Order: sequence, then structure tokens, then C-alpha cells
Amino acid sequence: MSDADVDVRVDAPLSGEELNALFHAAWPGHRDTDFGPVLARSLLRVTARRAGRLVGYVNVVGDGGVHAFLLDTTVHPDERRRGLGVTLVRAAAEAARERGAHWLHVDHEPHLTAFHERCGFRPTAAGLMALDGPTG
Repeated sequence: MSDADVDVRVDAPLSGEELNALFHAAWPGHRDTDFGPVLARSLLRVTARRAGRLVGYVNVVGDGGVHAFLLDTTVHPDERRRGLGVTLVRAAAEAARERGAHWLHVDHEPHLTAFHERCGFRPTAAGLMALDGPTG
């Protein structure tokens, strides 16, 4: 199958069942999640489907102003290493710009730096505070 067989769309209909199936395939240890609250707070989301099956997803949330945040970039393991992740992120960036965002932020683990650079991100200093446990 070619990449031309993949349908990438912004804000296409999407169910929690589809997202859970994708996340189970892509993220070991994923637990079923109620994605309703997540999707309700999205500025936008980008999906990729092959033959109707969800094979890629990225979520963008906004601050109501000029900042947007990229979350949950996910590509099905069968679809990796073909550029689909970059395609999803670039589509999300363009859609966020069209909706008024001036900045797109992303947090990621060090092994994902090269991927995010291919998407157009540049490294910056940032801070992170864990809110689910002791700080210190």
C-alpha cells in the first residue's frame, strides 16, 4: 500500500473506541480511556485512516490565545517509518496557524528529538512539574 492510500483529515469524526484501539496497538500498557473530555477540549485533531481504519492521530489544545500544544502523536506500529507522523504534525501545525495560534509547543522524550526536528520544531528551554506525586 502507498501513502496515497492514507486519508489525513482535520477534525474528522472520531470515536473513543477507535482511539483506544489505536493506543492499545501503539502504546504498551495503555488502559481504556474516556476520550470524550479530551476531544471536547481540543483546538483540533488530525487523523489518518487507511481503508477506513484509524492508523494515526494527533491532538492540539490551545490556551485561547496564541499558544497551542501538540499532544498524543500516535501512529499504528504497522504504519511507522513512512513519514505519517511528520505528515500528521505538519497538518496539525498548519491547522493551528489557521485557527490563530502563533506558537506550537511540544514536550517529548529525548529519543524523539530527531522526529520533532523533522516536523519543524526547534529545541527550547522548558520546565516541567509533576503534579501527581512528590516534588523535590
